[in-house]
Amino acid sequence: MTTRSSGFSLVELLVVVAILGIISAIGVVSYQGYIGGSKKTSAKNVMQQISLAQTEEYSNSGGYFTQVCTGGPTTVTSSAIEATLFGGGDQIADEVGYEMCIVSSGTGYTITALDSGDVNKCSIELTQNGVWTETNC
Repeated sequence: MTTRSSGFSLVELLVVVAILGIISAIGVVSYQGYIGGSKKTSAKNVMQQISLAQTEEYSNSGGYFTQVCTGGPTTVTSSAIEATLFGGGDQIADEVGYEMCIVSSGTGYTITALDSGDVNKCSIELTQNGVWTETNC
């Protein structure tokens, strides 16, 4: 007696579903790493724009724009930077995922960016002299 199989067995289907689950989990982790790296690069680009705007602010007013950031960078400090240095432009977009603050450092300034979505709170600093410092990144 010969039997003909016209489909896949349940075990074969379960193996395929398990393999697809593993591949998708790897893909999600890789994609999230890519997104995190892109946001960090965008934050660094914005910080360089702020540094250039600080140079213009110094030539216009004779001093740098600084803030009191006791609790760290917030949406309020980011909005103040946009209003003062960029005339209200939206340079520090919500999509960047970082809040920024400018503190006085000796005779210069230090720009600090703090990841607003990450649990580890990646912190990036850029000094007036162009020195980058990254913490928990």
